[in-house]
Amino acid sequence: MVSWGGITFCLSGAALYFLSRGTGRDATALKSVKRVNQIKELAVLLESACKALPLVVTVAGRVGSDAPISCEHSSVRGVILEEIAEQHFLKHNESGSWIQDSALMLAMSKEVPWYLEDGTGRVFIIGARGASGLVLPIASEVFEESGRSLVRGTLDYLQGLKMLGVKRVERVLPVGTTLTVVGEAVRDDLGTLRIQKPHKGPFYVSPKSIDELIVNLGKWSRWYKFMSIGFTAFGVYLLTSHAIKYFLERRRRAALNRRVFEAAAQRRERQQQGDVDTSSSHVENDSYEPKRDTIVPDLCVICLEQEYNAVFVPCGHMCSCTSCSTQLSNCPLCRRRIEQVVRTYRH
Repeated sequence: MVSWGGITFCLSGAALYFLSRGTGRDATALKSVKRVNQIKELAVLLESACKALPLVVTVAGRVGSDAPISCEHSSVRGVILEEIAEQHFLKHNESGSWIQDSALMLAMSKEVPWYLEDGTGRVFIIGARGASGLVLPIASEVFEESGRSLVRGTLDYLQGLKMLGVKRVERVLPVGTTLTVVGEAVRDDLGTLRIQKPHKGPFYVSPKSIDELIVNLGKWSRWYKFMSIGFTAFGVYLLTSHAIKYFLERRRRAALNRRVFEAAAQRRERQQQGDVDTSSSHVENDSYEPKRDTIVPDLCVICLEQEYNAVFVPCGHMCSCTSCSTQLSNCPLCRRRIEQVVRTYRH
């Protein structure tokens, strides 16, 4: 049998190792990007940069938009809006008690064109929702209780439900937020400066500075590496212990088979010796009188000392005593798994 737990831990360790390498590569890449102190310098860099190579830069500024989004449940105006609505209710479980649960009713997202500005110029950000490090703060969290209609309440109760209400959460990137953006800088045909996801390289939109991002990525890379070593070591331990138990069990079964075969051979030898003694005494003594056959005790094939008195269920074989049967997990004769041992008595 395979130790799936050990394999799972080893695969998790491998995944964490590759994750640590990717995080480490991002930290190294962030150190090599071009830092733009003022947005007005970006136009000069684009003119002097080689057009054949992408220009990956990092800029910082305040979020702005010509047509910001107004939130429904708050006075916050932003450029990216995510709204989630969940229906909360009580329902009957298998034991008959009420437990609280929820179901997603609505998941909506909206984004308008927006830019970063620092007083010297502006640069538009494209595809920010797919960037790393973007966290939308909660602008509002409202819980609307369900109405107390008698008919609706009765129908829900018959279905095993009690409606509590709807929870609505709005996450917004507000106007005026200071952000750091790392990406490929380009200029379109109208001369508008943009930062977008590069074909190869880091793409970050974060409220942290570039130095803070580099430090955090380095910490996460080391943490993933340590976790990878721990998961892999524990997985190898599980696999090794399982393999050792498997080989020990095979050795024990092999030894048990040898003892069974030796016991059967000894029994056949004793029976043959008894037949020879009986026939020779019958030939030498003409006045031979029939005697009762010598009874050979049915000995346990494990200890060869006590008579066997244990029946294995479900196979039905009986070849060991009750003391030795406690050490068996499979029948020595048919290898079927022992589910129960029944003691027998002789009169």
